[in-house]
Amino acid sequence: LKNQNQPGVITKQATMVQGVEIKDGFIQNVNPATGALITPLVPVSTPDQVAEAITLANRTQQTTWSALPLPKRIELLREGVANIEEIREELIATITKEMGKITAESTDEVDAAIGLKRKWLNMVQEANEDERLGDGTSESVIVRDPLGVVVVISPWNFPAGEIPLLALPALAAGNAVIVKPSEVTPLTGALLTNAIAKALPVGTLQLLQGDGVVGEQLVSSPDVHMVAMTGSSATGKKIMEKCAKNLKRIVLELGGKDPMIVFADADLDKAANEAVLFSLSNAGQVCCAVERIYVEESVKPQFEQKVVDIAKSWKIGNPNDEGVNMGPMVTEMQREKVREQVAKAKECGAKVLYESDAPEKGNFQAITVLSELKQDMLIQTDETFGPVVALATFDGSEEEAVRLANDTEYGLASYVYTGDLEKGGRVARRIRSGQVGINCYSIIKAQPKCPWIGHKQSGFGSHSGMDGFRSFSVPKSLVFTTNAP
Repeated sequence: LKNQNQPGVITKQATMVQGVEIKDGFIQNVNPATGALITPLVPVSTPDQVAEAITLANRTQQTTWSALPLPKRIELLREGVANIEEIREELIATITKEMGKITAESTDEVDAAIGLKRKWLNMVQEANEDERLGDGTSESVIVRDPLGVVVVISPWNFPAGEIPLLALPALAAGNAVIVKPSEVTPLTGALLTNAIAKALPVGTLQLLQGDGVVGEQLVSSPDVHMVAMTGSSATGKKIMEKCAKNLKRIVLELGGKDPMIVFADADLDKAANEAVLFSLSNAGQVCCAVERIYVEESVKPQFEQKVVDIAKSWKIGNPNDEGVNMGPMVTEMQREKVREQVAKAKECGAKVLYESDAPEKGNFQAITVLSELKQDMLIQTDETFGPVVALATFDGSEEEAVRLANDTEYGLASYVYTGDLEKGGRVARRIRSGQVGINCYSIIKAQPKCPWIGHKQSGFGSHSGMDGFRSFSVPKSLVFTTNAP
């Protein structure tokens, strides 16, 4: 596996879920930009360690953590998030080293996590407070009970951002939490989780490392009461099947094949810029990335030219270098999946408008702009998760726009660009996805109380927003014949 002429450099990875090798009980963590092995190596949690963590989590949750008043739990969580600030620079560097995200994007991710300690945690507290109802003859109080132990399985594409979005609301509700980061980004997951855990009672927030074997043991345990996972739809279905046995609660944020509709009356400069930006950010490895662009036929030539001009301005290279817009893909396996989709699209008649150069060393993938795409092409049906700007056309009617947008098994996010906001609103209401941005990228512009949810095969349940915050507890009604105390 190792290149004998370059010690510490892995030249071939074993085939696993993400192409990550586990050797002698350690995750072989590889820098996707250089191929170098990242040290220290992270040990995989043993079955005994998993069992012990579950036992400790249940004991702590029942005897200590859930007994604390909600305001005290929120106070301790604020301290935990504040701890992230102390490791800010290390965390930024580790994200870039482990998954190839450019430094600017890693910085944004870490700063967003740190920012949760303010208004966001206030909303989490509000969502979990008692609600009093009365009509003068009786009074009821809706309280929220914790579920017990919540397992958080976090993804590699936002390894610092997703953990707090799932773990903090679960903890605020009075649950104990066990985090299993992606095996692709184990050091980032450890840094983030341990920083928050330092502020909490021992056993309240724990970290376990490993691949799907560790995840399956956690998900299958009868002493785990909820699973919250961000990842692929295939993995989500496996988790759902395991959890069905005990009717275990789940929140799953899964894949997407998100459409962007560009009407002729849109601001074409803005639409073209955002089509490229949100197709290529994080090398396209974003669950709500723009993956299908439908531009009105009458403005196709000028829109395509604008897209190509913008794409040509993007620079691929070492994610630590200034001026670089895009780093490598996270693994060789992920890169090869994208290459296969692009190759098949070409075979089926897709037109290549632009294909960039890319560094030969590392998991770099060329930026590709494709046109003349048909609905039955693999690149239009399967999640790409890579740096491809995929262009097709529609006849300009609202009916056709809605039909094409909905012609997918996914439904995470969608985008509609038009100068007519009433038309944009009509189209958005008919698209079956959890978020629709009208002339914007929804995840950036959405108000904090909006839930993050996928329709169809893009998810189950929701996180974030008031509805999502309440996903980690169960309501209970206390009914009094007089005023409640």
